[in-house]
Amino acid sequence: MAVRAATEADLPGILAIYNDAVTNTTAIWNETESTLEARRSWMAERTGRGFPVLVADDNGEVAGYATFGDFRPHEGYRFTVENSIYVRADRRGRGIAAAMMPPLIKAAEKLGMHAMIAGIEAENVASIRLHERFGFREVARMPEVGRKFDRWLDLVLMQRMLG
Repeated sequence: MAVRAATEADLPGILAIYNDAVTNTTAIWNETESTLEARRSWMAERTGRGFPVLVADDNGEVAGYATFGDFRPHEGYRFTVENSIYVRADRRGRGIAAAMMPPLIKAAEKLGMHAMIAGIEAENVASIRLHERFGFREVARMPEVGRKFDRWLDLVLMQRMLG
């Protein structure tokens, strides 16, 4: 498996992972699936700003993707990014997310970012543990700030200082 920059050809694989997370998990708090055109625009916006969109390429198949974007839209937050890492359902637990984290952190540092944030649904223990392994620490826990699947969701914010 190799971690590399995503290309246009990877978008169907990224879309499938995204939509699976929307439909079946609380990792993404959206309830509406995306489209290929929306993912194309999303990737163009990210890469156009110099932000990476990485994929875990497993023999030509997209096994996962990782990126970061603005933490908040206000100028004062311009040196803080929020990461997103998603792995295909049938490939979870194989170290794919862990393989994508170092190049994601390195890309943020190369861009001069000061902090990386992860917003994680509180019951997603695997994601919390992954982030802890890479030096993130919990900085906030916000009860019942989201809702999906007819239940309230708690948000854990984790942070890693960069550089």
